[in-house]
Amino acid sequence: MKPRWRTGACLLLCGLLVWFLADAGEVRAAAAAGLALCGRSVIPALFPFMAASTMLVSMGFGEWASPRLAGLMSLYRLPGPAGSALLLGLVGGYPIGARTAAELHRKGLLTVDEAERLLGFCNNSNPVFLLSVLGGGVFGSPRIGVYLWLIHVLSALLTGFFFRGSGKSTGRQALPRAVPCQPSSLPAAFVEGVKSACGSMLYVCGFVLFFYVLASPLASFGGPLGAGLVGFLELFSVTPLLTADRLGFILASACAGWGGVSILCQTAAVLEGSGLRLRTYVTGKALQALLAGGLAAAVSLSLF
Repeated sequence: MKPRWRTGACLLLCGLLVWFLADAGEVRAAAAAGLALCGRSVIPALFPFMAASTMLVSMGFGEWASPRLAGLMSLYRLPGPAGSALLLGLVGGYPIGARTAAELHRKGLLTVDEAERLLGFCNNSNPVFLLSVLGGGVFGSPRIGVYLWLIHVLSALLTGFFFRGSGKSTGRQALPRAVPCQPSSLPAAFVEGVKSACGSMLYVCGFVLFFYVLASPLASFGGPLGAGLVGFLELFSVTPLLTADRLGFILASACAGWGGVSILCQTAAVLEGSGLRLRTYVTGKALQALLAGGLAAAVSLSLF
């Protein structure tokens, strides 16, 4: 980090400490609410999927899925195993898609270029969050949740085409692996999956808690501005601020497409040590947010 950036970061952190000390009661209450959110929504929604996705990759799901998803992934100039990260990311939610892409790269099934391009569109919101938390909880209609989910999936698939030609070569690159990928046994995969998911949940809940506290003052702005600012930082925190109308629908779709700075940090955590960069991921999520918001605006004309 350059000295000027380090100075700015230190000043920002000092300002945060002053705020935490000056408003300790509110910060403590926000932290308690964030912990309750993790226990009530985040862990139940993510932990089983994190454990299962690691088990699948360890047992060779990438190799099994390769011929079956090769046709779809060829549209993005990616090999078949990349489809497992896209599929698990759409089913399991943030940050499982990115985590699976990193696992595939570690197993030698994807090159660095392929994994980074895949990161641009494989990391997506949990359908439970879209269908139940947003659709049922915010809008009081599972039908609205289905539309949010369909828009989210479509925006992710469309985003992938923007990275189709961004690779160094359209041809298959040599994989940087020393030994062939060997699937694990079921007991070994089970232990690895649960152990890895436990560690990842600590990262995820830590980021959710921290950004929940940071986002709490932004809620005081109220209206679309407050919801947009909170959604930019932390996805789960935006749900109480959304209104059950056309604007709320568009904001919900765009925020789910972006995922929030908290998800960005969670993704950085699960990619640690993989050698994969976040640049394509950030670009992809910003683009997906725009596409999801635009699609929601068009669909909302017939819903509200």
